[in-house]
Parts: sequence; C-alpha cells; structure tokens
Amino acid sequence: MRALPILKSLRFAALLGLTFGALSLSEAKAANPLELNFWLSGPRYDGKVADCDKALPTIATQFWEKESSFWNSSLKITGFAAVHETAFRPWTSDNIPRRYCTGDAMLNDGKLRKVHFSIIEDGGFAGFGQGVEWCVVGLDRNWAYNPACRAAKH
Repeated sequence: MRALPILKSLRFAALLGLTFGALSLSEAKAANPLELNFWLSGPRYDGKVADCDKALPTIATQFWEKESSFWNSSLKITGFAAVHETAFRPWTSDNIPRRYCTGDAMLNDGKLRKVHFSIIEDGGFAGFGQGVEWCVVGLDRNWAYNPACRAAKH
C-alpha cells in the first residue's frame, strides 16, 4: 500500500525534471535592460597602493617558502638594497592599480640578485588586501616570468 504514494512522487519528480530539461534546451536570449546593469556598477579602485618597501617582508617570506617547499633549496633572502619604484599605473586608469618596483636582493649564498615585483590593489587572497607578485632574476625556476624575469617588470 505504501508503494503507491512513492511511485506517484517519483513520477511527479521525473515529469518535473523533463519539463525543466526541455525549458533549458530553448535558445538563449539577451539580457533585458533591467538585467544589464542591475547592481553591476563595476570595480571601484582607489589607487592606494603601498610603497615598494612595504612588500619586502612578504617577498622574503614567500621566496623562502617556495625555495624550501618546491625546490628543496635552503636559499633565503637576507636583505634588500636600492629598492625603487619603476612605474605606477602604467596603463589606462580603469585597470587594476599596480606599483612596479625593482631592487637588489642579497641571498644567504652571498650572491646579489635583481628582484622585480609589483604591488596590486585588491590582489591579495580572494581579492582582499594588496597582493604582491615578484621574481628574483636567475631563480625563476618554473619560468613563470621568463626570460630573466622580464614579465615581472611593467
């Protein structure tokens, strides 16, 4: 006796699924004027990007983590010198604001290497806070910014 209501429920669910499936096969239509800009005002960037020296601790930490975790290396950045800005918002004003910097990084192997980096507004994890992208010349082992970290410059 109990099988009859369950059977009716299954038939109803199957019919409902077929109906929605058929509706989804119809041709896609353009958004109407209300849907076009409803709460989509676009990004609001302030252009407030930290100075070059504020990113140095992040670069040193991330460099050590990358070298030790992925490359089984004991290299660390022990200090920075001649750090300066090379560009700020070098493209049109509606792009994400970035400050490009360069400097020298002293490593614990005694070598001085160039480091190129950018500080990005809303470029942190999940878009919160400022993010930093960096490249140490000669140690871009996965070639993310190759050749010679050129892609990390502006």
